[in-house]
Amino acid sequence: MAGHSQFKNIMHRKGRQDAVRSKIFSKLAREITVAAKQGMPDPAMNPRLRLAIQNAKAESMPKDNIQRAINKASGGDAENYEEVRYEGYGPGGVALIVEALTDNRNRSASNVRAAFTKAGGAMGETGSVSFMWDRIGEIVYPAKAGNADKVMEAAIDAGADDVETDEEGHTIYCAFENLGEVSKALEGALGEAESVKAIWKPQNNIPVDEERAQSLMKLVATLEDDDDVQNVYANFEVDDATLAKLSAA
Repeated sequence: MAGHSQFKNIMHRKGRQDAVRSKIFSKLAREITVAAKQGMPDPAMNPRLRLAIQNAKAESMPKDNIQRAINKASGGDAENYEEVRYEGYGPGGVALIVEALTDNRNRSASNVRAAFTKAGGAMGETGSVSFMWDRIGEIVYPAKAGNADKVMEAAIDAGADDVETDEEGHTIYCAFENLGEVSKALEGALGEAESVKAIWKPQNNIPVDEERAQSLMKLVATLEDDDDVQNVYANFEVDDATLAKLSAA
């Protein structure tokens, strides 16, 4: 398993999501507001907004919160958020991509740089690590959506490129430009997905030991705790024994 999904699974098991639910909601709301402001406030006419709302519902975000975030886009007091991508290296030469939505680029850059430096890493220029990643679509379904064969068949019919299944559920990958089309076809076959989004997938992962994995997880957690940061991706992997230790810690 790759560092990004491993980290997510560990944090999920630790109940970290419950502890920071309000932070998750604020990040989802920010994405909804930006999507509504950039396009139409109607999800039927705005694919990005439709995906943002779908992901918010998957996190059990209340309907009132979702509507407030949409309404905020048309209000005169709505902040002007910019999409910014930061890239750099963490402990052990592991590459990271950090996506942010911010109304203050200087603040965001300073916070992200500080997190890298504290972890013994370094922030690089935009493009310094992203050439080692692919920009693709990721569609996640819970295990109850069906067995591996059923999901694989639905994914092939929908035009997806790859499927990964484990006890947590199913992750379906497709070309970035086909994300809307593939997710719509899958919805017809499997129902509504847990999440649908564009991600950065590393072309290769760097194996790390337990100590390095802990340092990297701490760096990712620090970055994710920043209000401006929406997503963090890292190209490391750990073996099953180390993963079990980290999960139990």
